[in-house]
Amino acid sequence: MNNPFRPIGVFDSGVGGLTVLRALVHLLPRESFIYVGDTARVPYGSKSPEAVRRFSLEIARFFRRKGVKMMVTACNTASALALPELRAFMPVPVIGVIEPGARAALASTRTGRVGIIGTEATVRSHAYEGALKRLDKSVRVFSRACPLFVPLVEEGWLTHPITREVANLYLGPLLKHKIDALVLGCTHYPLLKSILRRVAGRVELIDSAEETAKAVRSRLEQEGLLLQGRKKGGVSYFSSDDPAKFARLGSRFIGGPLAKVQRIRLDGIDG
Repeated sequence: MNNPFRPIGVFDSGVGGLTVLRALVHLLPRESFIYVGDTARVPYGSKSPEAVRRFSLEIARFFRRKGVKMMVTACNTASALALPELRAFMPVPVIGVIEPGARAALASTRTGRVGIIGTEATVRSHAYEGALKRLDKSVRVFSRACPLFVPLVEEGWLTHPITREVANLYLGPLLKHKIDALVLGCTHYPLLKSILRRVAGRVELIDSAEETAKAVRSRLEQEGLLLQGRKKGGVSYFSSDDPAKFARLGSRFIGGPLAKVQRIRLDGIDG
């Protein structure tokens, strides 16, 4: 199994995890990646914990068949609810996005007052609060679910006045707590950075994508799996629903056109 030429598996409930993939490709250009977007069942954020764990394990089985050397859970909801099960099931390292994001938030805050925005499931899980408290018991954490942000991003309304108004409504209560760091606890949210910066003012926005990429590189080095040489790697894309729609939406997240997207057949999806 100790073969550095094997690919790295990356998955999300949809296209949002492409922000994490983009950071991974930038930091690790020689690695090859397999990206799975479970678009037939997006969003995970409104699903039950049991459903999220079941969906995540179905994708993990696919990655095992593909012989990946590492699995990156580029989904805040799955990282919050399914990481222990994934680590028990996979014979390779499994990296989530929550701990890297928590570490970055603690490095940024000066007052020890950190805000979290995410899906309903991520916020309900208290996963970020738990990760932050494990690192620093004195930190104060204030969370808010922002379920409208995902459809606004996928509609392409990144700078629309309606999106600005929704951001004001969501962030207002958090800003009253005088936070100075705000974790974007959903992979869609980085596309709203321009509006969030205007609403949040001097609050530091924490995007866990870059921190997750650093954590992946560090673990690859520890395991002796970091690929060396000059040859660039590539990405294979899989979607559990319409590949054409995935490619169209995904281009916004990856910053350019996607290569061919293949349809993935998962255990719990007919067809």
